[in-house]
Amino acid sequence: MVELSWKLLLNTLVQRHGRNPVRLLQMLREVQESKGWIAPEMIADLADWLGLPGSQVRGVADFYSFLHTGGPCRYRVLFSDNITDRMQGSEALLDYLCGRLLLEKGRVSEEGLVSVDTTSCTGLCDQGPGLLVNGWAIPGVTRERLDQIAELILGRRPVEQWPSDFFVIQDHIRRAGILLGSGLKPGEALRVASQRDPVSLLEQVKASGLRGRGGAGFATGLKWEACRNAPGDQRYVVCNADEGEPGTFKDRVLLSRYADLVFEGMTLCAYAIGAAEGFLYLRGEYRYLLEPLREVLNRRRAEGLLGRNILGRQGFDFDIEIHLGAGAYVCGEESALIESLEGKRGIPRNRPPYPVTQGYLQRPTTVNNVETFCAAALITHKGGDWYRSIGTPKSAGTKLLSISGDCAKPGIYEYPFGTSIRQILADCGAEDAQAVQVSGPSGRCIDATEFGRRIAFEDLPTAGSFMIFGQERDMFEVARNFVEFFAHESCGFCTPCRVGTSMLKGAMEKIAAGHGTACDLGEIEALDRVLNQAAHCGLGSAACNSTLDTLKKFRPTYERRLKSLEFEPAFDLDGALARARRMTGRDDAGAHLETEA
Repeated sequence: MVELSWKLLLNTLVQRHGRNPVRLLQMLREVQESKGWIAPEMIADLADWLGLPGSQVRGVADFYSFLHTGGPCRYRVLFSDNITDRMQGSEALLDYLCGRLLLEKGRVSEEGLVSVDTTSCTGLCDQGPGLLVNGWAIPGVTRERLDQIAELILGRRPVEQWPSDFFVIQDHIRRAGILLGSGLKPGEALRVASQRDPVSLLEQVKASGLRGRGGAGFATGLKWEACRNAPGDQRYVVCNADEGEPGTFKDRVLLSRYADLVFEGMTLCAYAIGAAEGFLYLRGEYRYLLEPLREVLNRRRAEGLLGRNILGRQGFDFDIEIHLGAGAYVCGEESALIESLEGKRGIPRNRPPYPVTQGYLQRPTTVNNVETFCAAALITHKGGDWYRSIGTPKSAGTKLLSISGDCAKPGIYEYPFGTSIRQILADCGAEDAQAVQVSGPSGRCIDATEFGRRIAFEDLPTAGSFMIFGQERDMFEVARNFVEFFAHESCGFCTPCRVGTSMLKGAMEKIAAGHGTACDLGEIEALDRVLNQAAHCGLGSAACNSTLDTLKKFRPTYERRLKSLEFEPAFDLDGALARARRMTGRDDAGAHLETEA
């Protein structure tokens, strides 16, 4: 009966997804959500029904951290392990819940009831510590809340029946500007665009000076133009909503409160480049936004803002589908995201060719960030020259910042480009900051001497993360957390990143354990050179950024941990032979390795 149940589930899934191998990740995700794991026989059947090698299906299932092939588990609890969550006590809270459940971290209880472990940033930095239970986010965790969660788990109460107040997530919009305060109604920008031809719309976006808000900062209008001019008769629009950079949560707020603006921007892009199909790639940590977003899409279809002949314009056909990720930071890189959309492991592609010419299914594809599409809708409504008049000559418009850490008012702030770090710190109530990490672990760490610098592409570019560290914070531990993040999130495809991030983590652990020397600090700098020159994608290239910045600006926090200024191996060979000496009953000088005096 159980076997029939899962076979029926798989058959239903496969039929609903049209037996399309491109939909593999979505099928695996739904199996995981329904059954609590993905059994070997399920993988074999999926492979047969989709005409794929079993190794390929297994490879995809093993790649994503939210998919599990090791055995069933009814409740999977994952504490966010971002540095801001640690600053709010997440490690002690995790230990507390493990104690309440009589469970060892990272292990599934013997009866398959529950496991407790960590995951990377969950996008709840403004209201942490955060955790996920079977993919559902719970902010502001306390011991009292964990007592309730433990009782619910031990009582085997389904997560969907847990108290609704557990899952209330605040937007925390602290400062609104031209985007967050625009008040644009659904369809307003589209109606303006429908009075122009697609090329005129494209020219407005180019004139605005809009640059990608996901971190790379490429000119949006030029990207759209390249996709429009690429050979082929089928194009795609992809919204990258996989904001996995620790400390970033602005896209979460845009998707929860400004979803119409996001979809409007995607539809305008489709009009400009001639696309009929689009995808929103939603990070797995935002699973709770899936149904609300689908409701917005359905409403837009009913209002004639999506589907066939949009706003009555003959031939303007465009629709959007949501794909949900399954826990892989690397999928925030646009080519890895496209691989994931195609139901594969999220391994970044070699470039060129670029997505604008060979993207989704090897067809021209425009990939932009959530905030970028919102800005494009605003530009369409107000005009490119108006938008360009805001900000700086090289950085037009405004930027959304996800502010967290040691400040009185964490949340979302919108500023014109060119705003100083000092002004931002004053606005959010950070009175005693010693450092700010701008743009997450892959960005830059600045100290108090640099607070006069500005948020701008020509000074401090950022994808939006803005983490503040007060005077009492140990910047070595901050950097160490970031190093652990990169080592954990490396996709493993290229040797420089796979091995390099592991070696970097090992060096930081050696220093933390009190065995570090000046030689180890030099090794970190050497690793940075290797990763910068040889890593396959930006994850590896940026892995040493925070370590090098903190080493340069907060060197004493490293040096006070060093055992000596000379080389010392991390592995104690003589100590490792202690067991052999006990077994042989020898402890004389000859049984020990010779050491220099």
